[in-house]
Amino acid sequence: MPIIQLTNVSKSYTDPGSGAQVPVLRGINLSIEAGESVAVVGPSGCGKSTLLNILGTLDLPDTGEITFDGESLVSLTAQQLAAVRSQKIGFIFQLHHLMPQCSVLENVLLPTLALKSPPKDAVQRAESLLEKVGLKDRMDWKPAQLSGGERQRVAFVRALINQPRLILADEPTGALDEASAEALTDLLLQLQKSSNVTLIMVTHHRAQAERMGRVLTIHEGSLQ
Repeated sequence: MPIIQLTNVSKSYTDPGSGAQVPVLRGINLSIEAGESVAVVGPSGCGKSTLLNILGTLDLPDTGEITFDGESLVSLTAQQLAAVRSQKIGFIFQLHHLMPQCSVLENVLLPTLALKSPPKDAVQRAESLLEKVGLKDRMDWKPAQLSGGERQRVAFVRALINQPRLILADEPTGALDEASAEALTDLLLQLQKSSNVTLIMVTHHRAQAERMGRVLTIHEGSLQ
């Protein structure tokens, strides 16, 4: 059974100037198996981020069906969708969005606060993941003391702390130089495989996209 499936999903937004409906996604059909790594590519404005937001339950489609882990999402309440996000989905963005006043370890542990019953081994798991990404000696540091690549590694670990079923990455290396971006892509794929999670990454970089198990192209709101 696919971990996530979209059936005839469409999404439009209202143009604030004219009030007209602007279609962004048009009849998307997509099935992704557990453990897959998938890249989503396409020009700016084609609907990549909108698709990622719908996959992450941050937005809902105008029409169509979304099934995640065998459960329909379109009929869930906002509270139920929030529970799905906190328990089953990890997010990585182009900017790390770390809390500047918190240490590296505290930043990693922040998503556990959204759980009704945070795991007792959360600190141990965070320390283990930080060691895996080479930040064992940076756990007490603040984000301002880290390099850009180090901050993004913290963001990777934070996305994994609640042991999600799905990782959604929106241009996760877009703010880094080419060498750092390549190294971070290596690390992201290593973490994805070692944690046995599904990875969906939006990127403008074709070379990085082709390192994923599958590449999807969006053109004018439709999957090619």
